[in-house]
Amino acid sequence: MRRTLLFVNVAHFLDHYFLLIFSTAVLAIHPAWNMSYGAALALGTPGFVAFALGTPVAGWLGDRWGGRPMMAIFFVGIGLSSVATGLATGPLTLAAGLTAIGAFASIYHPVGTAMVVRLANRTGRALGVNGVYGNLGVAAAAGVTGLIAGYLGWRAAFIAPGLLTAAAGLAFLRLPAAENHEAAARRGAQVLDASRADRVRVLVIVLVASLFGGIAFNGITVALPKIFEERVAAALSGDGGIAAIGAYASLVFAAAAFTQIPVGRLLDRIGGKPIMVAMTGLQALLFFVLANVYGPLAIVVAIPLMLAVFGEIPVASWLIGRYVAAEWRSRVFSLQYLLTLGVSSAIVPLISVLYERTGSSTALLMVLSGSMLVVFVLAWLLPGGVRALLAQPQPATR
Repeated sequence: MRRTLLFVNVAHFLDHYFLLIFSTAVLAIHPAWNMSYGAALALGTPGFVAFALGTPVAGWLGDRWGGRPMMAIFFVGIGLSSVATGLATGPLTLAAGLTAIGAFASIYHPVGTAMVVRLANRTGRALGVNGVYGNLGVAAAAGVTGLIAGYLGWRAAFIAPGLLTAAAGLAFLRLPAAENHEAAARRGAQVLDASRADRVRVLVIVLVASLFGGIAFNGITVALPKIFEERVAAALSGDGGIAAIGAYASLVFAAAAFTQIPVGRLLDRIGGKPIMVAMTGLQALLFFVLANVYGPLAIVVAIPLMLAVFGEIPVASWLIGRYVAAEWRSRVFSLQYLLTLGVSSAIVPLISVLYERTGSSTALLMVLSGSMLVVFVLAWLLPGGVRALLAQPQPATR
């Protein structure tokens, strides 16, 4: 079971990594193909559409076929799709490759998150650790892609990780099916003793918050390399080299990557409401501040911003795990991620349009600030955290 969880966590790393290769690689692609940044970035839109639309399908297939076969399909499919993207001969084949990456990436969240909740003894801690792997994927994508693209070309930035991931999928298939289904079912049944009204309220808040929170998360993770090219690299040296820009972005992502471990532990201790209020309020404020600073100060602001962005991620999954019965969770996770990831299909064209019309990232950052302000207000409407949590017996530690 531990090896299965390890592969599921690694898959979370790879899911975010592959989705963000293009965000940095596009800085090399658009001048090589004589395209504007906005026009080249728009080629990634079909991939995010496939990412969103594939989520409910993946959730349904996960319930029908089981998590293990779906995760094997994830590894092999996303790896080979990345290789195909690196071999693209023009804009159409590049867009097709990115679409395939998005389609296979859609498998992870409804299937992988449900597996983590089902297999873990302490849901908050397990989601926190799982979240760290995803955060490290976000952090590594900009830096590793920038490094490979800077020295070997953008094609290698897709092909090399694609081959390694396909090989990992073959290794995953060799793992024995060691999950203890009876123990997993007992763990999955541990939900809070809440009223029907509270359960409905939590579900509605989580779904609406996922929609607006998805705007902020996808917006900043996709646009951060461009934000740093505009606000940091040029301000420091006038050199917007892709390797340097990727390093700046990775530095910020990596600094925030481990936030979800202490947040996961706090979720099991104090509940979701106080954490969601704090994290979303910080995001609304710091997006606004980042919109108005340049140079090294932009990095100083971006680090606590990403701490709050990453720290908030496990809250929604924890709330679903504690307020939704086990037999409904996969479908609720699918709906939640459909909303969260659905907006990602609009993020790329939104960034493209705002940048083309304004020539800067300021308007985008103000939109992200406003989105998190909405989530901050919703967080105050959640049922109280500590008292409700303490009323429920806690699962034993490993």
